[in-house]
Amino acid sequence: MSSKKSDAARSDLSLPNKTTIDRLVLEIRKFIAASIFFNARAAESAGLGLTDMQMLNVLHLNGPSTPSYLAAGTGLSSGGVTVALDRLQKAGFIRREPNPADRRSLLVALVPTRLRKLNSMYQDVEKETRSLLATLPEQDLKTVVRFFETLHAVESNRNSSTHR
Repeated sequence: MSSKKSDAARSDLSLPNKTTIDRLVLEIRKFIAASIFFNARAAESAGLGLTDMQMLNVLHLNGPSTPSYLAAGTGLSSGGVTVALDRLQKAGFIRREPNPADRRSLLVALVPTRLRKLNSMYQDVEKETRSLLATLPEQDLKTVVRFFETLHAVESNRNSSTHR
């Protein structure tokens, strides 16, 4: 690729000073990239892969869940979820237990004592994030919450439609 073409491609990716939506999309991409690298470091420190780490995060956020729910919520195939859960159970991070609401299925639950080191890494980041957010006006925070709820609903719909 010529220098002119690669410079044009680079400027298209960075979306400099375009619309507010362009700027927001760019900031979201930067945030996601930084979050993925943080999670990769956390996963590495726990001896886990990134998928396994994200599965722990989903379980932490949603509580005990069925494998089907985890597949729908992550976009992974049922086989992919089973493989990840097998690794997490072998490493002692989760346990599978009978589902009292449906005896044909299982619930996957975290083993809290196994998560102490990971929790401390995330607590530091959460504390810093809360401190920064506290500097914003309440109305701005409500707008950001509404924005993320909307994004989450879109992603949830996308994930569930791939598993029908």
